[in-house]
Amino acid sequence: MGELTLPEIQHVGIVVSKANGCAYCTAAFCTILNYGLDTDESYVKDLITEGSGVIEDARLKTILAFALKANNDPKLLSDQDMQDLRATGLTDKGIVQLVHLVSDFSSYNRLNLALQTDYDYRDMWRTVAFGWNPESGEPAGDNSRGLGK
Repeated sequence: MGELTLPEIQHVGIVVSKANGCAYCTAAFCTILNYGLDTDESYVKDLITEGSGVIEDARLKTILAFALKANNDPKLLSDQDMQDLRATGLTDKGIVQLVHLVSDFSSYNRLNLALQTDYDYRDMWRTVAFGWNPESGEPAGDNSRGLGK
């Protein structure tokens, strides 16, 4: 058990996967946040198009900023970044959990990108996040997956 909530983890997965250009993982995390955790679809769409600017919660904004920095250039992480996380209530345990999540999600992204994993989520997610269109030649996803009950 870690210190991050399941919704926080899904947010990290979305922003890291989008930053790494992985449509498969981005859609997977969007589906979990939207369908699995009953988060409004329009909010999830705004998150993947506008980033953390749509987030009002200071803790979540700090977590996502750290996650993107750890993903994009971990050498740039500073003592101030750690202090900012601690100010949100994370301890060393939570910080390690967050870095581990970024590492795992980046690894999943690279795996799916390298193996060109068949996309089997709603096309809407990759369209919103990456501008995919049916004319691209890539097969359509499973457009029933993650729809409301």
